[in-house]
Amino acid sequence: MVTEHKVVPSRQGRFAHALVRFRELGIVAFILVLVVLVGLRAPAFLTLDNFRDILLDISILVIVALGQMLVIITRGIDLSVSSVVGLSAMMVAFTVSALPGLPLPLALLLGMALGAALGSLNGLVISGGGVPPIIATLGTMSVYRGLIFFYSNGTWINAFELPEGFRQLAKGAPLGVPNLILFALVVAGVVAFLLSSTRLGRDIYAIGSNPDAARFAGIRVQRVIFAVYVISGLLAGLAGVLWASRFEAAQTNTALGFELQTVAAPVVGGVSTLGGSGGVLGVVLGAFLLGIIQNSLTLVRISPFWQLAAQGLLILGAVIFDAAVLRRLRRGSR
Repeated sequence: MVTEHKVVPSRQGRFAHALVRFRELGIVAFILVLVVLVGLRAPAFLTLDNFRDILLDISILVIVALGQMLVIITRGIDLSVSSVVGLSAMMVAFTVSALPGLPLPLALLLGMALGAALGSLNGLVISGGGVPPIIATLGTMSVYRGLIFFYSNGTWINAFELPEGFRQLAKGAPLGVPNLILFALVVAGVVAFLLSSTRLGRDIYAIGSNPDAARFAGIRVQRVIFAVYVISGLLAGLAGVLWASRFEAAQTNTALGFELQTVAAPVVGGVSTLGGSGGVLGVVLGAFLLGIIQNSLTLVRISPFWQLAAQGLLILGAVIFDAAVLRRLRRGSR
């Protein structure tokens, strides 16, 4: 008979989850203050059309950041997501251009399958080869970006080469809400269910909280780590298809540098870089905050370079906060 052990959250773990909730409330408060201040400076910011644009801008980010969240919870990172988005966008765009009659569900499945395959390579290198995630995904980020140039031969796909149906995949709104936003909501719901109601979700949190204890409890740590990178790649592949549809193009520099935002949204939203804590709501709030900052800086005509600086400062602040929490937990355990 095999005895199944259960990982019981420690006092420190419960404290960390409470801090996540506190940070989410803090983000909501900060967003409200920011909205009021920017609205006073630029009244156009407060229009429904502008908030619709913000939601459209962050929808793809939310999809990819949710996969990144799963990786970060297990104490990893996936820097290759931007290249996976770019390669998936390029390959699917070339495919639908050559086969205009290709059903849209097949185009989505093609992007997701490609992303999952690329993510599985990350998972194999990290879980099977023991390579640190930051090194492994930094390498594959460059490899996958190089494959974009190899596959496209340096060319790109323009709007007139894409079928009308594919271009409407992300921008259409048959239900009154843009499809792109609906995709993000569905993915958020699925990931929330995965984390809260499945064994895989519980194992992900357990591994991030204490990998040794999780291994002792009978959790197949390497298999779970492999799974989160596959999921991260799959969501990046889906995002690549939606990216090509929304922007009606696929270029060699598609999503270049996008990995910074996919890390910023979860970290700012309360996903601890130390692993073991974080949730879907925090990621959505983090992405929304980044979207508001980008949109507001554009409206008040501030240099785009400050957008990168703001993202970097938010990440730095979140990491400093996590380090302070770790010191508090260590003092409390003595």
